[in-house]
Amino acid sequence: MEYEVKIPILGFEQITKVEFTKIDEIFAQIHAPDGGPSFTLVNPYALQAYQFEIPQAIQVLLELDGESKLLVYNIVIVHEPIQDSTVNFIAPLLFNTDNHTMAQIILDSSKYREYGIAEPIKNFMQEESDTNDT
Repeated sequence: MEYEVKIPILGFEQITKVEFTKIDEIFAQIHAPDGGPSFTLVNPYALQAYQFEIPQAIQVLLELDGESKLLVYNIVIVHEPIQDSTVNFIAPLLFNTDNHTMAQIILDSSKYREYGIAEPIKNFMQEESDTNDT
């Protein structure tokens, strides 16, 4: 599914459209349709309790209302082995599936101290395996 980029990914301001592909319930990928860079994404809700306020200006820009279908993903920097990969929780990507628009927002790190810019994914995998052992 192609999305119009309303607020670009930091450092990739030239990308105005992305192709979104769901890999499974946890992972997805986006890439520029013209052969530009691609990013691996993770559903943050599959890893931890994750919540934040979407600024009003972003809601207007993405045309979000109480009925809009919104997907939230975070960029993963993939390493080998996968447990060494890191997740950027401070800069989520928002996808309005109703009108096919997306934006990256940057959360205020002083307000959202529990979220990091490069949190190891193994921290969340360990928590999951601990709960399965009980």
